[in-house]
Amino acid sequence: MSYATGHGERTKKMIVKSARTLFNRHGFDSVSIDQIMAGAGLTRGVFYSYFDSKSDLYAEVLGCFFTDPGWNDSWEGVHVDLTAADVGRQIVRAYLSRQHLESKDNACPMVALPSDVARSGASAKRAFETVFKAMVNTLESGSKGDRRPPRTTAHAIAALCVGGMVVARAVNDRGFANEVCDASMAIALKLGGWDDRAKLKPEKIQRHRRGRPH
Repeated sequence: MSYATGHGERTKKMIVKSARTLFNRHGFDSVSIDQIMAGAGLTRGVFYSYFDSKSDLYAEVLGCFFTDPGWNDSWEGVHVDLTAADVGRQIVRAYLSRQHLESKDNACPMVALPSDVARSGASAKRAFETVFKAMVNTLESGSKGDRRPPRTTAHAIAALCVGGMVVARAVNDRGFANEVCDASMAIALKLGGWDDRAKLKPEKIQRHRRGRPH
């Protein structure tokens, strides 16, 4: 049977999307290949045309908008333009946004799956490292306001973003979670030299306002 051009890539993306959702909900160990393929509307046999194992797929799921353009629209109302002059500010605001905090299925895997990565093999750790380094590299190119070496600053900003969101998502008190995100965002923006809110466009200021209490 012949397929139209791009069919294979679309099928692979469907598998990755299903795995990302299920891993975020349940963790790596609790999700089977059968569940992943059912979520993609495909049979188990198709899986091995694209991946050698669940661990192989897991390494590909560990992506974010730094390495996967599809992440630009993963959090409703949040967009990151990786070509923009203020990309660093956009990343910090998107990463520590209410939309990301409340997202259950589309959280960045660096936030949703770090403990799974720590228990996994070298391929998953390399994938996590690749994404984190991509985040640091992007932030470094947009870091301009701090006296410390840009790469040192970029590492600190990335750690604040990932670590802050991990803590915020791990607590029950939503008000406290919002405080953690706000504090992490304020310090990260200050480190990057992006904390002058007067220069922000109205829609970006609106995006930063506190979400409604749950």
